[in-house]
Amino acid sequence: MPGQVILVAGEPGIGKSTILLQVADHFAKSKASFLYISGEESAQQIKVRADRLGIRNSKVKVMEETNLNRILEDPALQGSTFKGVVVDSIQTMQTSGLTGMVGSVGQVRECAYQLVRFAKQSGIPVFVVGHVTKAGSVAGPAVLAHLVDTVLWFEGDKLLSLRLLRAVKNRFGPTDEVGIFSMKDKGLISLGNPSKLFLSRARKAVSGSAVASIMQGTRPILVEIQSLIIPTKSSFPKRIAQGIDSRKLEILLAVLSRRVGIPLYDYDCFINVVGGISVKNDPAIDLAICLSIASSFYDKPINRSTVIVGEVGLLGEIREVNQQDSRVREAKRIGFTKTVTSKEFKYLNQAVKTLLK
Repeated sequence: MPGQVILVAGEPGIGKSTILLQVADHFAKSKASFLYISGEESAQQIKVRADRLGIRNSKVKVMEETNLNRILEDPALQGSTFKGVVVDSIQTMQTSGLTGMVGSVGQVRECAYQLVRFAKQSGIPVFVVGHVTKAGSVAGPAVLAHLVDTVLWFEGDKLLSLRLLRAVKNRFGPTDEVGIFSMKDKGLISLGNPSKLFLSRARKAVSGSAVASIMQGTRPILVEIQSLIIPTKSSFPKRIAQGIDSRKLEILLAVLSRRVGIPLYDYDCFINVVGGISVKNDPAIDLAICLSIASSFYDKPINRSTVIVGEVGLLGEIREVNQQDSRVREAKRIGFTKTVTSKEFKYLNQAVKTLLK
């Protein structure tokens, strides 16, 4: 939107500068100038990144400056035709009207206020890069998120290629949309079918594997849950979970022991979500986790053309989940022909007996 101020927050090295440089190039391809203000890197360093990304567009202008007063008074911005401005980052900017150190609460608040005022008066959209603290919040005062129109959260594991861009706040649109990208040498690539990233490429069915459907915003994504159940050699069995809530795993193990009769108290349980994605807040994976554990325990594979969607209660019942029909349609579109949901089975023990015994 004209005059919109967008805060892009994320951990250092996650790809904020990369995606904004790609955004600048995208705007500039329509023969519209775009200004990239860098307070962290030199123009030469930005050129090295641009060369790696294959960006050679004279419409992308670069300015090295940390004094916000000089930036806003620069003739290049006065009556300009820029389609957008990137400020990388707000923590490196300072205004001469205050005496605080760069990155201090007062400096960040005042610089953000001046950028918002500039955007509203000029009608030029402004992208502001914000760093994240160890606690996982945007560095600087909380008022920073209130001043801007939109807060985009850029997240992912730096050791993996997956990147997620979530809208935490948006005055001009929904906050349930999620951008899913893969970090490559040439920059961030949008994933049209992200399910391929989270499904293993094993050709034959293997015990302990189950495919679930999760929601990222409004997009259903298929993920693979893998379990390994082995006899324990210690007094206290191990319960290790990657990508899911460990407390949720303890509850589901108790349900399997009490309602299905699987004696897991003498077994170590290892659970993993393929691809490194975290699905801790989606109850729709409960049934897939339970069937994956049961499959590993009985050493019987689940048909690879089966998708599993459902929440499991403490009584062992299978409950319908939010947007269940949408999840199933996406699975069938990809090629899955069988479904295990609350429509096929009412209780977990019925599903285990039918599929694995």
